[in-house]
Amino acid sequence: MKDSIIILTGGGPAPGMNTVVGTITKAFIANGYRVIGLHGGYQGLFEENPRIEDMNFAIADSIFNRGGSYLMMSRYKPTDEDFEKRFNLKLFYDNNVKLLVTVGGDDTASTANRISKFLLAKHYDIKNIHVPKTIDNDLPLPMNTPTFGFNSAKAEGCRIAQTVYEDARTSGNWFLVSAMGRTAGHLALGIGAACHYPMIIIPEMFNKTKISVDKIINLSISSIIKRKIMGITYGGIMIAEGVFDGMDPEDLKATGLRFTYDEHGHPELGKISKAQLFNDLMDMKFKKLGLKIKTRPIEIGYDIRCVAPIAYDLMYCSQLGFGVYELFHEGETGCMVYVDQMGEVRPLYLKDLQDPVTGKILPRVVDIDGDMAQGIYKYLVHYLTPSDYGAAKKWIPDPENYDFYKILNW
Repeated sequence: MKDSIIILTGGGPAPGMNTVVGTITKAFIANGYRVIGLHGGYQGLFEENPRIEDMNFAIADSIFNRGGSYLMMSRYKPTDEDFEKRFNLKLFYDNNVKLLVTVGGDDTASTANRISKFLLAKHYDIKNIHVPKTIDNDLPLPMNTPTFGFNSAKAEGCRIAQTVYEDARTSGNWFLVSAMGRTAGHLALGIGAACHYPMIIIPEMFNKTKISVDKIINLSISSIIKRKIMGITYGGIMIAEGVFDGMDPEDLKATGLRFTYDEHGHPELGKISKAQLFNDLMDMKFKKLGLKIKTRPIEIGYDIRCVAPIAYDLMYCSQLGFGVYELFHEGETGCMVYVDQMGEVRPLYLKDLQDPVTGKILPRVVDIDGDMAQGIYKYLVHYLTPSDYGAAKKWIPDPENYDFYKILNW
């Protein structure tokens, strides 16, 4: 029986998933291995009859430049009981599996590590290599190396945001755009800056003060009034969805907006459009101030996860794919494949990324004090400063409350 490998994809999709899977398939079958694609993510490893598929060159060549994931994904996270009672070890024995390749985010990587330890305890010699991905770019790879899919998602986000900005300019409206990114503002900052949005709001901005509804609203109005002073009646405000997740639930409740709540009494923000929420909050403030501003909500999220990868990710993901074969051939296991900025393939171990105390992988956030972020906020976005107070009083009675630096305590 041929030696074989199993590939699965976990978490949510990112541009380049198929490039990784297709390249791995091509590399291994060219070297005499059987390649098995497992559908359903980790769930397939805990089912008696998992859906598997033999991958060949024709499949690999038809998917490598496509968006989405040919291998069906899931966010299944096995419990200790699943390992003890439902792990399908027979799948590995019957198919002479020598390597398990997992493609996903940090949760997928952590589960891969658990599987590796479990198989070792069962005295089954199988290697495992993980390919890290997230369009949020919040996995802390060395030297600020981006995670695959991020640049393709950002490019598609820019295409949408540019069209939206053109509409704002054409119609004299303001668009309130929410971009995906729970713990970090990389996508929102990258898209907003590339499209020269006059206000970009990300969680990392609030490094010296607490996030609140009033602050995000006042930052937005600061930009709108500044543009009025400049004689500009349109614009766009880009906000990372993580800004809302970082709010005090009581602060959101106090707005009077209607939410559904979880068992802990917290608003279930995952079930609503962050852009619509933002738009509703802005409308309430406009009415209070007597401002007549037309706004429209736009969500950038699920529409960027399954786009076809751009050239950057096509090449990057191909390197990651054949990097898996190289690491396996060198005897590596229990690691992630990493391509450094010189194009060299290296193993990266979870312990290298985990917090030494908690064992968790801390998310990589935007360096808000770095040159890139500071340059964006100094030169691209628009907001009120003390020199604008006099002119701003034409529209608002207390412009000092909308001073960008005072709001953020910068």
